[in-house]
Amino acid sequence: MMAAPSDRFDQLRAAVITLFDGSVAVVVTDPSRGQPALKAVERPAVAGAIPARQTEFAAGRAAARAAMAQIGIEPGPVPAGPDRAPVWPKGVIGSITHTDKLCIAVVAPATNIRSLGVDAEPATPLDFDLIPTICSAAEQAQVAGPDLGRLAKIIFSAKEAAYKAQYPLTGMLLGYDHLDISLDPSAGSFVATFLKPAPPFAVRDTLPGRFVQVADHLVTAVTIGQGMPEGA
Repeated sequence: MMAAPSDRFDQLRAAVITLFDGSVAVVVTDPSRGQPALKAVERPAVAGAIPARQTEFAAGRAAARAAMAQIGIEPGPVPAGPDRAPVWPKGVIGSITHTDKLCIAVVAPATNIRSLGVDAEPATPLDFDLIPTICSAAEQAQVAGPDLGRLAKIIFSAKEAAYKAQYPLTGMLLGYDHLDISLDPSAGSFVATFLKPAPPFAVRDTLPGRFVQVADHLVTAVTIGQGMPEGA
């Protein structure tokens, strides 16, 4: 018997919480269901977008506000900036990710944490044609073998989570060759190492991350603390 959607989302939330330290709130929502109306400042981001995109966006913003409420922060609007990245209320940091079946929002007070990054992907192998584009020769050698497609998908998602975490601090659009991912599959962890500078991050600075596979999804997460970017 398949788990009910609410059970799957509870499993996801419980698993995603383990990817973060500290007072980080996690909310998982179903983008296929009706969502609360967007705030006025949020609407321009999806004006003219296809209905599926509007629904995903609304689900993400609803999840973000629910997460704020969980940690005692007055839920406020989360408009998209000119770069399409979320603009969080003062004193709040967070990250949002979507698939066609779920939306995850993670939120924390901007006290002991500087930035968060979360990414969710269907737990399917990465298309083999994409592996050389996303993974360097060294990364491909690291995951070579019968699990190549699955482990390459983790590398892809880890780079997405690291990108989301670094962007509020650097404002830089990074390519896949900007970061090197070192995986520890048995520990459910990874380290993203900068191969090129992205001030305030220098070459060889690192971002530690974690990953989990649950409810047919792969979720990766990166937390940047107040002591970064001295390296992990």
